[in-house]
Amino acid sequence: MGEEAVHFSVVDAKDCKQSAFEVGDKTYVICRSDDDLKTSAVKIHDKLTQTWLSPTILGEQPLLTKSQSVIPVSDEKILVIEKGVPLNESIWFLEIDTPFVKQQRKIKETEVVSWSKGVIGVGQKPVVISGPSGVGKGTLIAKLMKDYPSKFGFSVSHTTRSPREKEIDGVHYHFTERIKIEKDISEGKFLEFAHVHGNVYGTSIEAVESVTDEGKRCILDIDVQGARSVRASSLEAIFIFVCPPSFEELEKRLRARGTETEEQIQKRLRNAQAELDQSNEPGLFHHLLVNDDLETCYENLKKLLSLDDDQEDSDDFCKFKKYFYFHCVLMLHCVFSDGGSHYPSVNKEDKETASYSIVSKTDSEILLQSETNEGKNGAIHLLALDLSSLSGGAPGRTRGLKIGSVNSF
Repeated sequence: MGEEAVHFSVVDAKDCKQSAFEVGDKTYVICRSDDDLKTSAVKIHDKLTQTWLSPTILGEQPLLTKSQSVIPVSDEKILVIEKGVPLNESIWFLEIDTPFVKQQRKIKETEVVSWSKGVIGVGQKPVVISGPSGVGKGTLIAKLMKDYPSKFGFSVSHTTRSPREKEIDGVHYHFTERIKIEKDISEGKFLEFAHVHGNVYGTSIEAVESVTDEGKRCILDIDVQGARSVRASSLEAIFIFVCPPSFEELEKRLRARGTETEEQIQKRLRNAQAELDQSNEPGLFHHLLVNDDLETCYENLKKLLSLDDDQEDSDDFCKFKKYFYFHCVLMLHCVFSDGGSHYPSVNKEDKETASYSIVSKTDSEILLQSETNEGKNGAIHLLALDLSSLSGGAPGRTRGLKIGSVNSF
C-alpha cells in the first residue's frame, strides 16, 4: 500500500482556510483568505519548541484556490494539487529544505520556503554564453536566432543602466530602476544578478522559463559572475565561454565600437582580464570558443549545439513545430477518455477547470482521483503522476513530471 495523502483543513481564523501537513518535527500550514484569493501565507509550527514561524516565501506562487490536496514527497518538498483550475496550472511544489532553500535561509538568516511550479514533460537545456565585452558573443547569438528561430529563444536581461542609442526596452534589455530590481531580487524572482560597471544586471527566472515553456532552448547572454550563479542554481544548462584570439585584439574591438570613453574602456579591459582568468575555473564552463574568425566560430558553436546547416528553420518547419508541440501538450492533458468524457483540453480558449485529489503515493508515484469527471457507469477516473524524473526546481519550474491514466473502477 502506498502512503495516504494528507487531507484535512482547519479553520483558526475568520475567513481564512488552511491546509496543514507534517514533515518531520514541523507542521506546515498554507493559509489563504476567502476575501482575497491572491493572499496566502505559510506558517510553520515547530513541535519541539512549540513555536510558530512565519517564513520568507520565495518563487512564483500558484493561482490560489479555496481547496487543495497536499502530500510530502520527501523531506525537502511537498506536492500541492490546487483544485478548480486547469490541470497544467494545478501542480505545485512547496520546497522546504532543498539546496536552494538552505542557501536562501543562510543568506537571509531566517526561515525560508519556496514555491516551484510543476511542469509535465522535460524542457531543452538552456545555453549560457559568456565572454568579455567586445568578444562578439552578441553577434553569435543574433546569428543563431536568425538561422534557427523555432529552436532558440533569447532571455532578455534586466539592467539599471541607461539605454544606448537604438536599444529598445524589452528587446535588448528590460531597463528598470535600481529600487525595483533590488526588490525583485530580494523576493527570489531572479536567477542571477551582478553589479557590473556600476550598474545592476540580472536574469529573471520567468524570462528563462517562459522560453522553455514555448518548446525552445533559451539562450542566456550573461557575464562570468552570472554564469557562476546559474551554475550554483537548480537550472541545468550548457555553459559556453567565448574568448578573443588575444587581449590586444579585444582592446582593438572595444575601441572600434566608439561608444565609450577612455575611462570606460579601461574599466572594461580590467573586467575582461578578470573574466578571462576565471574562464578556466574547473567545473564552470563546458566549452571554450575562440572567436578569431566569426564564421569559423559560429560553425564551431553550431557543432557544440548539434546543429547542421540542412536543419535551418524554414517557415513551414516553424509552423509544423508549433503544431506538433501544441498537440503533444494536448495529448498529455487528455491522457484518458472513455468515449463520453475526457480531461479538459489545453486549448487557449478553453477555460474549463478540474479538481483532483491525492489518493496515495509510493516512492516515486502519486495517485490522483478526479472529483469532477465520472466515466461510464459511474467509473472513477484515476491518474498516475510519476515523479521519478524530476529536474530543476526553485527558483524555477520543476520539470520532468510524467502523467498517465490508470484503469478506472
